Amino acid sequence: MIRRLLLAACAALGVSAAAPGAANAQNLRIGLREDPDIMDPTLARTFVGRIVFASLCDKLFDINERLEIVPQLATAYTWEDPRTLLITLREGVRFHDGEPMDAEAVRYNLDRHMNLQGSFRRGEINMIEAVEVVDPLKVRIRLRAPSAPFLSQLTDRAGMMVSPKAAEAAGRNFGIRPVCAGPFRFVERVAQDRIVVERFPEYWNAAAIHLNRVTYQIISDSTVRLANLQSGALEMVQSVDPDDVPAVRRNSRLRVSISDELGYQSITINIGNGARSQTPFGQNPRIREAFELAIDRNALNQVVYEGMYTPASQPVPTANPFHVRDFRPEPRNLERARTLLREAGVTTPLRVEMTVPNSPDLRQAAEVIQAMVREAGFDLRINTMEFASSLQAAARGDFELYLLGWSGRVDPDGNSWTFIHTGAPQNDGRYSNPEVDRLLDAARLEPDPEKRRELYAQTWQIALRQDRHRIYLWHRKNIVVHTARLQGYVNVPDGIIRLQGMRLQ
Repeated sequence: MIRRLLLAACAALGVSAAAPGAANAQNLRIGLREDPDIMDPTLARTFVGRIVFASLCDKLFDINERLEIVPQLATAYTWEDPRTLLITLREGVRFHDGEPMDAEAVRYNLDRHMNLQGSFRRGEINMIEAVEVVDPLKVRIRLRAPSAPFLSQLTDRAGMMVSPKAAEAAGRNFGIRPVCAGPFRFVERVAQDRIVVERFPEYWNAAAIHLNRVTYQIISDSTVRLANLQSGALEMVQSVDPDDVPAVRRNSRLRVSISDELGYQSITINIGNGARSQTPFGQNPRIREAFELAIDRNALNQVVYEGMYTPASQPVPTANPFHVRDFRPEPRNLERARTLLREAGVTTPLRVEMTVPNSPDLRQAAEVIQAMVREAGFDLRINTMEFASSLQAAARGDFELYLLGWSGRVDPDGNSWTFIHTGAPQNDGRYSNPEVDRLLDAARLEPDPEKRRELYAQTWQIALRQDRHRIYLWHRKNIVVHTARLQGYVNVPDGIIRLQGMRLQ
């Protein structure tokens, strides 16, 4: 922290903190807003972790800036029938330990995603019935039933391939020193400070890699991140706050790139995960409705985010074709909120605690929400935590409310099933409704987009209006800023920083 503050001070004085000769080196320093959790694709769940994984772990497929699915470790795929997917793999690919990335490695990885204890990928690909090695460069995946979102799941961590030899040797400690088949290999990690990777010379697409080393610097404060970029201590920052955008645009040495995010920010409610769910708030949907009706999403967006974000009422953003247009955010209604609390028979002010990741903008958002719901009769206490620690607390049920974002997926299933379905890996609040489960499962099977959208509309009506299991607040923007010397960056709406084609002039 002292080092970061010194760098920020250098920026304020207009002094460059870059080392001599750094301008000519292809060593890129990227500021991340949070420290990733475990660097194991099967067990990880943080967005910033996905940014680091993009340097380490190639996937079977990726998405481009037009949100099209494109091959990466795969070269082609064919649906032999609605339940059978044949994938052709790229020839000559090696993991960082020299082991071949072949069909047997794909079979191993999909099996690991499905069966490793604590896997967050299981819910994404649990429709797999069998994985067959056809030959070294072909793998056949048989599904229990047709699945509309299945291929899209292989564009993220479920499609990341790790070295079977390294994974077997390391066991549960694989994430300490990951071995994958990406353009860079792991060098070191210092918790809450940095992750360093270096170019892998045997990468299959080596011609697209111009950087020698990348350091991901953990800086939670947006102002300090930007100050480090302005000083020359960083060449790129993963995100800045919306109120910093005008200053960035006035700086000729910086470039800003903005895109609509695929995800959302929401409040997860502990309904059934352990003792902390056994509260009036966790057990009574009328109380949860009162809380939501006390929030003015538009005012929240204006105060904290300069009006740049989009108020949300569902997990699917407005630009997505599966967004349900008629399911809009409810306007603030304090009178109705107070009436609901009276009907629930609770004594006000009703105390409730919200866990908040320790970043300045989310703390400010929590404080605005705190002031809003106080007017309805809630005594909201804010519990700030380091981000990865807050995820662990949520998983074990040590929370009442949790202000948590999700970076989003191309297919709406990736924004919903794993958070809402009974027993799903990221359903931290342990929400469960058999009819919602049926609708979500049906949406996975339905190939017709209009019918899928209608299934999601029914899902939101039950889960979000009847049961009030979660409160969606806003859809964010990806705001990436970098030095003008950095060329080749492509802003993809998933917010992942892909290093292919990037170079420093």
